[in-house]
Amino acid sequence: MKTGNWKATVFIMVMVFFAACGKDDEPAPVTQPDTPEAITPDVMVMTYNIHLGNPPSAGSKRDLPAIARVINEGKPDMVALQEVDRYTERSGKTVHQARELGKLTNMYSFYVKAMDVFGGGEYGIAILSKYPFIDTVGYELPADPRVGGEMRKLAVARVALPSGKEIVFASTHLDHKSEQNRLYQGERILRYLKGETRPVMLAGDFNALPGSATVDLFDNQYTRTCRHTCSPTFPAYNPKSAIDFIMFRSTDKMKVASHKIILESYASDHLPVVAGLKLN
Repeated sequence: MKTGNWKATVFIMVMVFFAACGKDDEPAPVTQPDTPEAITPDVMVMTYNIHLGNPPSAGSKRDLPAIARVINEGKPDMVALQEVDRYTERSGKTVHQARELGKLTNMYSFYVKAMDVFGGGEYGIAILSKYPFIDTVGYELPADPRVGGEMRKLAVARVALPSGKEIVFASTHLDHKSEQNRLYQGERILRYLKGETRPVMLAGDFNALPGSATVDLFDNQYTRTCRHTCSPTFPAYNPKSAIDFIMFRSTDKMKVASHKIILESYASDHLPVVAGLKLN
């Protein structure tokens, strides 16, 4: 090869290298945390708004086995469920959705009613657990009386992991219409969980975006598993908004071993979030 041609080739290769680097200036949505080393999680947790087990493309059909398949794919130890029916006309007068999902996933279930449903039955939230519950409790999250709105709830469960260490796992679903209501409900959640002496994990549909007053309220005391860019979770088909989160109290000093969105758009109108956490 002639000297001139060799120099030209090197120059072109250098320019291609820098041009390629320039394409990465804009970061892609982060679905895995920037952990400095591989971490084995102590517990895998999921949050999933199941839309009453009603696939958006299926009319009024309920398909709990589809929800169960998504949960089983994520292999969680604990699951926070939102939009769960119990004995309703719309979902089945004999159907206890949380209990049915517990059977389909081989997990224990705990249901908390948020409100009565027209035509009979109840609508609320639930927790599924691979491990037996030590104790459970449901807390009221009323709307701000100055605004008015639907009653929401906080479901809280205490379990012991195989290591013997106990954790507290909470599921919630905040008001979908009013930021003022979400703040009112969020302040109560923080108050209910503040005195807990065990590690606390909170998951659910917050109906609020990162940077909103509601998410900022939690960010002051909790650490989200999507610590940088949170990938969108709603709607399930062509998602645009990140409103479903898993978080833990910052004082508990857990480590995020993994964080991902399960890209399954049939079963519900939300995408589930799954995170692996390492206890301190």
